[in-house]
Amino acid sequence: MSDELFAGYELLSGPDEMFEANGSVRPAYRTLGERLRRWDTQEYLLRQSRADLALLNAGITFTVYSDDRGTERIFPFSLIPRIVTAGEWAHIEAGLSQRVRALNLFLRDVYNEQRCISDGVVPADVVFGAPDYNLRMVDFAPPLGVYAHIAGCDLVRDGSGQFVVLEDNLRTPSGVSYVLENRTIMVRVAPDLFPRRGVAPVNDYPGRLLSMLIDVRPEHVDAAEVRAVVLTPGAYNSAYFEHAFLAQQMGIPLVEGSDLVAHNETVYLRSTSGLEPVHVIYRRVDDAFLDPLAFRPDSVLGVAGLMDAYRAGRVSIVNAVGAGVADDKVVYRFVPEIIRYFLDEEPLLPNVPTYAAVLPEERGHILEHLRELVVKPANASGGYGVVIGPQASDDELARLGEAIEADPRNWIAQPLLEFSTIPTFLDDHVAPRRADLRPYILTGRSTWVLPGGLTRVALREGSYVVNSSQGGGSKDTWVLTDDGEDGGVRDAQPGR
Repeated sequence: MSDELFAGYELLSGPDEMFEANGSVRPAYRTLGERLRRWDTQEYLLRQSRADLALLNAGITFTVYSDDRGTERIFPFSLIPRIVTAGEWAHIEAGLSQRVRALNLFLRDVYNEQRCISDGVVPADVVFGAPDYNLRMVDFAPPLGVYAHIAGCDLVRDGSGQFVVLEDNLRTPSGVSYVLENRTIMVRVAPDLFPRRGVAPVNDYPGRLLSMLIDVRPEHVDAAEVRAVVLTPGAYNSAYFEHAFLAQQMGIPLVEGSDLVAHNETVYLRSTSGLEPVHVIYRRVDDAFLDPLAFRPDSVLGVAGLMDAYRAGRVSIVNAVGAGVADDKVVYRFVPEIIRYFLDEEPLLPNVPTYAAVLPEERGHILEHLRELVVKPANASGGYGVVIGPQASDDELARLGEAIEADPRNWIAQPLLEFSTIPTFLDDHVAPRRADLRPYILTGRSTWVLPGGLTRVALREGSYVVNSSQGGGSKDTWVLTDDGEDGGVRDAQPGR
């Protein structure tokens, strides 16, 4: 290993993805380590500058709404990838497929028979108290019974070395465009780092996504006639780059609410040739803004009458309205029980131990151990509102305790996980930084998991928060294949 790049590299508490506790390189990273030997700091900086320029030219940005210095940022990217072995990935893939199957059954149940509530699997106030439980979905099931067509489950590797699920994202999970572009950039600027055994490709995601959209079309529409669109809130949304990217990759229109009109329970696209029927809407607009007649009357982002067309079976919405009840952080606490109840199987991927303040006995534990726990609001995202007990002041913890007492349904708590670190280049050296992994799962007639996913890394020293909005960056994620030793870079660049 290059002494210059890794000089002073000191392992943190918790496992390191690349190095064993004794400092030796893990088997999956040995080829990468050998190839990094050829790089000194100057070479790394040259390659990194090429990667940054590619990100800039591609317009790969995210938005930080709370920063007065400006909102648009290039997503920081690290050239040292995360590597997952084929065997470990097979277990992750099976666990994610199991989890999403169970969550789709849970969603269908809570909007229809509600057996899991009457049988005491999930408390009624947990389900009905979820802000995203949508009464307009009661007694309705979307095509194929699929609610969470696109899921992004956040995983971390815990102290024992196993991957555990940190949270589920079933509303409008974002970030997959970074997965595709990260691979494109790695192939372009660092092809010599790829192992001979090959890396599973990711560039077929747009095609898989389009196939899934066609799968979940309304029953009366032939597959060859499906017209699908991507509905975006507009250019000022934090993930607008992704909306445009995916629409372009799939070859379908990117539209805003004003481009669509609903009439006689049918949705149409305004085009230069007139009104054209729309059958599937991949929406990147939150439920509350989808239809001003059904939800927020002041919304200009959605389509008046869309919900009537949806419930009439004339248009499909991806993900389904109301799917967010299943990624509520309090519902997350019950997902292992949900898997056992609906599938009669043991969870393949465990949850992080979680306490829900809505349960009196668990609320008492939380309040007594605030200094030791990570406390999260049930429906915030992007790392906002999270209080890390060991790093919080006494005043912060006192205010937090009052907030929990005032609204226990809104809070969960978990032990502080010393989750895994990955070598990450910072300024002029490599240092360990904590990272999570967000794989993406598509469900139509079948379920498919994108190999790898988005590795997000906390760039700030000592940070446990990996979100881009909180100063995080990303890495390419390599799932090794079992193909022979004569391979190379087995991943074509995604087309533009």
